Amino acid sequence: MLLLLSLAVIVIHALTVNAVPTVKLGKTSVIGQSIPTFRQELFAGIPYAEPPLGNLRLRPPVLKASIKSRTFKATDFGPACLQTVRQSASSVSEDCLTINILRPAGITSYAKLPVVRVYGGAFIEGSSMIFNGSGIVAQSVFRGTPIIYVNFNYRLGPLGFPQGQEAGNRGALNLGIKDQITALQWLQLHIESFGGDKSKVTVFGESAGSIMTSILFLNSPLPKLARAAILESGSQATPSVFTDDRNEEDWRNFVRGVPSCAGIATSGSTFGCLHNATTSELLSGFASSLAETTHEFPFVPVIDGPGGLIPDLPSVLLKRGQFARLPFIAGTNLDEGTLFAPMTINSTQEIHDVITALVSPSVSPTKLERSVQKILQLYPDDPSLGSPFNTGNATFGLSSQFKRTAAIAGDITFQSQRRFWMDTAAHVGVPAFGYLFTQPQPPSFLGVSHGSEILYVYGTPNDTSTSAISISHIMTDYWISFATSLTPNDGKGIVSRPKWTQYTPKHKAVIQLNGTNLTMIPDNFRQEQIAFINSDPVIWRH
Repeated sequence: MLLLLSLAVIVIHALTVNAVPTVKLGKTSVIGQSIPTFRQELFAGIPYAEPPLGNLRLRPPVLKASIKSRTFKATDFGPACLQTVRQSASSVSEDCLTINILRPAGITSYAKLPVVRVYGGAFIEGSSMIFNGSGIVAQSVFRGTPIIYVNFNYRLGPLGFPQGQEAGNRGALNLGIKDQITALQWLQLHIESFGGDKSKVTVFGESAGSIMTSILFLNSPLPKLARAAILESGSQATPSVFTDDRNEEDWRNFVRGVPSCAGIATSGSTFGCLHNATTSELLSGFASSLAETTHEFPFVPVIDGPGGLIPDLPSVLLKRGQFARLPFIAGTNLDEGTLFAPMTINSTQEIHDVITALVSPSVSPTKLERSVQKILQLYPDDPSLGSPFNTGNATFGLSSQFKRTAAIAGDITFQSQRRFWMDTAAHVGVPAFGYLFTQPQPPSFLGVSHGSEILYVYGTPNDTSTSAISISHIMTDYWISFATSLTPNDGKGIVSRPKWTQYTPKHKAVIQLNGTNLTMIPDNFRQEQIAFINSDPVIWRH
């Protein structure tokens, strides 16, 4: 029955659309393309900022409020931003700051609800074209609450997240997040021309996209640009947050890899040369920096000081109450840490070194050592307690220390921060809804790993079982319901679903997203361990 319902969504909307969709942006006619199978219209590759080339390279984005030409063909996605992973040199470009809008066919300027997607990829890879939002839009129409789906590209790696003191001195930190803000500003100017409602923007992202969106809660114009957020597997300090000089060597490695600038890599004055380098040289430097780095995440958001997007450690700002009071959904997957734990790890000393490297330099070596020793005590070398969780003593051919490391990594970087964030927001009355995604995945040492929920949100689970199809439909309904009504509980949708209760100081509970056991559960798993991590978040650079 669930499979038939899935097909029904497609069949009902499989109407032929003959007219070429066109939208007027000022004096420019933006020409999109029809998608008859889903009765949708796509406007792709629209520039939202000036190309960040030449003197605009390594600088904050400049909003492109209008297009000079009388017509603009928006039928193809723009190239991905410069990256070395999963992309060929011909498919990436520095001229990449484009936005895409997918809407139900035939709508006019009356209000719909845009939803903005921010892709993940550890800040070094990703593209807005990766995930197709057609299933989400089709289901929104089928349930009677149509939405518009929007996504965009942002700069990556050393071009989007420059590191080092020179970048700090030049105001060139966190450029990728500033790209996101500019895309949201563009929406405020233009989304109503596409049938959207600029007062009803919900931003949602996964991994790096969730981290970036979480950061916008700290010190940005987010309340003027959106009314809610959905945060999948990422909080403000998921990659521990440091000042600009912590990854100085990664910046130098990048410059060393740019042939025309290699000789000035340690000069502290590299931007002038980099403005004149070719794109191919920059791509070479990008690849070189990734090959040479000693950090798991070399190009990440950093503290940018007073007036910046991250003025201080997120936990310090949250404790002070310095964050936007917007409704949000925030959640994690059961086994977030398995994707980041070294498969070769096989001793307590190696785990000690991994934890220390994750947060050094931070506090005094003595205090850090005491905290690491306490973590090792709280997470013993017992595979039945490790991640992937609920797999007993199985070690999947790896050392038992892998499961131990994965449990620690998942809790420090994901679970503890999600709990801290929700608890802090709930105490000041922010409507918040939490989840734990536990839908079984193909058996492996990864378990229900980081990123495994994405296909379910998009209605394309990697499993055709009744359980998987059911939870996929339900998750999409929850997400659409929240975007359209600020609650996941509008009662509409393909499959009936239980009430997802709000996270409050008196009712700290999250919904377990599992097709065979969809229920609210107390947010107290690994209570002692996560409470210790959150007792002094400064140690962990949270």
